[in-house]
Amino acid sequence: MASPQSSRQSSYSSISGKIKMHSIHVDSVQRWMEDLRHMTEVECMCVLQSKPIGMDEDAPSELIVSRVGAVGEHVTRDNLQTLLKRALVVSTEMGKMFQRLEKGRWQRVNSTAVRVNCHVRSLIQEYSTARNAPAEMQKYEMSLLEKCMELNVITERCLHTEDEYFLKSMKEAIHEILTDVSDSFSHMIDMALANEIQILIRQIEESDNVFAISTAISNLQSLTQDGPQLCSIIAKEGAVVALLKICRQDCFSTLYARALRTVASICCVEEGINQLEKVDGILCLADILTDGTCTEATRAEAAAVMAQITSPHHTSTQYLASFLESMQDIVTALINLCESASCGEVFLLASAALANITFFDSMACEILLQMNAIHILLHACRDRQRVDTPYSKDQCSTEVLQEKGIEQLLLLLNEKPSSFSPSESSACERVQQKAVVTLARLSRDPLVAQTAIQLMAVPRLIELCRSPAERNNSDSVLVACLAALRRLAVECPDSIAPTDHQQLIKPRLVDSFLLCSNMEESFV
Repeated sequence: MASPQSSRQSSYSSISGKIKMHSIHVDSVQRWMEDLRHMTEVECMCVLQSKPIGMDEDAPSELIVSRVGAVGEHVTRDNLQTLLKRALVVSTEMGKMFQRLEKGRWQRVNSTAVRVNCHVRSLIQEYSTARNAPAEMQKYEMSLLEKCMELNVITERCLHTEDEYFLKSMKEAIHEILTDVSDSFSHMIDMALANEIQILIRQIEESDNVFAISTAISNLQSLTQDGPQLCSIIAKEGAVVALLKICRQDCFSTLYARALRTVASICCVEEGINQLEKVDGILCLADILTDGTCTEATRAEAAAVMAQITSPHHTSTQYLASFLESMQDIVTALINLCESASCGEVFLLASAALANITFFDSMACEILLQMNAIHILLHACRDRQRVDTPYSKDQCSTEVLQEKGIEQLLLLLNEKPSSFSPSESSACERVQQKAVVTLARLSRDPLVAQTAIQLMAVPRLIELCRSPAERNNSDSVLVACLAALRRLAVECPDSIAPTDHQQLIKPRLVDSFLLCSNMEESFV
């Protein structure tokens, strides 16, 4: 099932990851100076020795290069973005150096070593100017600078000899030093990021100003989008604990939704789920979901957290013992949220949580049946205001035995993407596949099979088999359609035309599959 994060990419998953570049409203010279820092020639860097560019006397707290416009509550966020951008530059240079070392391109190895040394020295100086680094981090900085200088010296020695035996021994030594530099740099960056994140968390924990807390939460939320490595650091620093404390205080009720959205993002990693379990986060979520005074947006974000932590992709859900204690209340609240959802996103989050919970524990299915969940979900599928995307319909393919479920399944077979988005096409494929599989299973009952045939299920299934475009060129949909046709043919042999029977029913499944997968559409 789709987790909230993957769903929100369409309606809302490290150093080498994508670094978000924020537009900065400064004059052209300042912008040029910022860009220049990342594109300087080696000779220029050697001359400058990474000395910081002078600062305006009227703005002593602003670094022109890396923190233009960073004031007040934006300082921490900008420090983090600067760290990530500069870390990516260094990481890229070290990757190039490994490649050039393997090829024995010594001139390039040395010039890259000089660049790495300059970038690391510059990064450390900039960060030290902006923040007082912890003592442990300062030790790493000194050690890292020494290793970078050693790398410079040893690679320069290799430029002045053609002794193959010497170069071979140096290659092994440089590789070892470079690996050590890479590991030390990554560890130093992790400590710097943790230091910045601690500042944000302290702001959440210690401030009583709603605006200040809201800003800190927004900055944390922004950081969670930079990849699982940052989410792990954020979780280890105690962000989940701080955010759930906010959700337990009535005076911060306006911040609940934003805090829960951030928790959901952090819980894409198991460290976040473990932290949530340790502070009875499940009970907190259950309280919010069942609290009628909470806004719909807040309850929807609580459902998003539920969907995230119960995702089948996680292995730590088996430790959520407290979840079983609140199962009845949680499932009931999620069904009610599906029923009363005012928009597609709310329904999507609640139904995704329900779908994941049915994988988590079979007791949830019994509760769903008792609460007439089938009626509620199918009714929602007919409501274009609530189920307005294929992502929502992907959550609705549960057992359908009543409430005109066969008609709904046939409607789902006609689902088509409204755009060329790959994610939306994938969602449509899942909708079609699940609808066909459900239809095939239900058709074991002769009455259901007869109903499906009367509702013209066979022509649509044949069309999906013969027309690749109708099934978005999906092999999984093709296999499901062939299986459904064969099930219907068993119950009602006369429902399949002789030609279709000869090609789609009589051969082995694999032969029919190969025939249909190689078909080209006729444009006549």
